[in-house]
Amino acid sequence: MDKKTDLKLLFCLIVVSVVWGTTYLGIRVAVETMQPWFITSIRQGIAAFIILLILIYKKQLSWIGWNNFIYQFIPAILMIVVANGFTTIAEQSLPSGLTSIMSALTPVVVFIGSIFFGIQKPSSKGFIGVIIGFTGVVFIFREGLGDILDPNYKTGMFFLSVAILSWSLGTIFLKKHTHKSNNIALNLFYQFSIATIVQSVLAFIFSSNVNVNDWSFRSMAATLYLAIFGSVLSFFCYHYALKRVTALQISILNYINTIIAVFLGWLLLDEVITSDFIVATALIILGVFIINYKKKS
Repeated sequence: MDKKTDLKLLFCLIVVSVVWGTTYLGIRVAVETMQPWFITSIRQGIAAFIILLILIYKKQLSWIGWNNFIYQFIPAILMIVVANGFTTIAEQSLPSGLTSIMSALTPVVVFIGSIFFGIQKPSSKGFIGVIIGFTGVVFIFREGLGDILDPNYKTGMFFLSVAILSWSLGTIFLKKHTHKSNNIALNLFYQFSIATIVQSVLAFIFSSNVNVNDWSFRSMAATLYLAIFGSVLSFFCYHYALKRVTALQISILNYINTIIAVFLGWLLLDEVITSDFIVATALIILGVFIINYKKKS
């Protein structure tokens, strides 16, 4: 890769790390007064409309053919409808610390899945890096580990577990088929459109007695933020990066998301950053370094 491509990839990785680290907070604010499936359907609907305007402006809007449509339908269901939708539902009941611990399992699942589906060779370096990074996340929230066994969180844990598995499978699928289409914006338009239709149907089925007047400006603003930054910008960067790095390397950014989420809690919610957080940050960075380290680099 040339320097220009390197910088673009670095920018995309930073966006995914930082912006998706803020979406946990955004979702928690949105679910204060809005129903989960309405949040996700509105979020993806706005995202689809923004990308539609971009495609029309660039004169790139076109039918992608049934084969590519299937390739976009699968990640739309796995990553946007199920993973994004179920995470939003789970955050209605789960503490942020528990959500972060569980979400940090994603690189572990992607690592195992990548080996199983043959897109990555097993390596002690990858295994050690994943475990060290996950240990760092657990270290941050070690006092809340008992919450995993709390029966009050059983439903939320189920939805989040399915979301993690679905996102991991979607990431692996995209990595296997990412070479089959180069127009990321066009692919995302179809993915967001598919997700909007499916999630809108689910919203009207599972959200009874909805009163839009009860939705707060704060929740609607959070949904708009999730649409513009959490969907349009971050998904574009995620797809761009996934074409150039391994599925494990892109999924390991979940650990960075955790650091960002805790930092925002300190900055915006007056949560205390302890020595545990400093140690955990060092472990996470070490894990990321081990996975990405190459002697020739």
